[in-house]
Amino acid sequence: MKKLKRSARLVEMTQYLLYRPHSLIPLTTFAERYQAAKSSISEDLAIIKEVFEAEGFGELQTLAGAAGGVIFIPKYPKTASLELIRKLCGMLEQPERILPGEYLYMSDLLGKPAIMNEIGKIFATAFADRDIDVVMTVETKGIPLAYATATFLNLPVVIVRRDSQVTEGSTVSINYVSGSNRRIQTMSLARRALKEQSKVLIIDDFMRAGGTIQGMMDLLQEFKATVQGVGVLVESEDVRERLVTDYVSLARLSVDSKARSLTAVPGNYFD
Repeated sequence: MKKLKRSARLVEMTQYLLYRPHSLIPLTTFAERYQAAKSSISEDLAIIKEVFEAEGFGELQTLAGAAGGVIFIPKYPKTASLELIRKLCGMLEQPERILPGEYLYMSDLLGKPAIMNEIGKIFATAFADRDIDVVMTVETKGIPLAYATATFLNLPVVIVRRDSQVTEGSTVSINYVSGSNRRIQTMSLARRALKEQSKVLIIDDFMRAGGTIQGMMDLLQEFKATVQGVGVLVESEDVRERLVTDYVSLARLSVDSKARSLTAVPGNYFD
């Protein structure tokens, strides 16, 4: 890269960091990239760190020593997160979202990258201190949310299928009991998709009783993997007993099917 003026270098360094969250970047990488002295790079990083933390973009951690460098940790301030979720709750309360069987139509929200990116950053903030190897979800509606979360954690995504796919090779399949309708269902995961003893973050768009999430937990046991956290965008309040108790939710939803009304409030992440 050609030598840049300091103002241009600051812009380019900022973009470089934003696209590489949770990655250790040695000072020599920047020094060689911009043909600048390490002392100048350190001064630039101090400016970026100050702005990131003042504006709530995240933290810029510095590691000293020969193998040191900087790591950008995206963060979403709780106040800004709460404001976003309250707006989302307003969208969720639209009566036309109620489907037969008290299901909720959310595909339009899950299909908006701008919203999913913000939600993904909130989840990445909530689980930033966990030791995680992969983000897992079950097809299909949870996929955009899982990818958004994984982007800000800089992790791969593993997708559990409802049916095994011939293109994925040998798979591990289990039967599980759906918490909402008590039906026996099947989920599968390709053997190559997940290394044994992986540390997994489960992300899902909606949880009623938690049968699907519990099914993923049972499936992970077949890989000797451990669950480091569970995040759900929306949880139903109309449940007497849950199969999963340790989770982070961003919104809670209650449905009155007779009155065709919905009530949505911020989830336990804000308690």
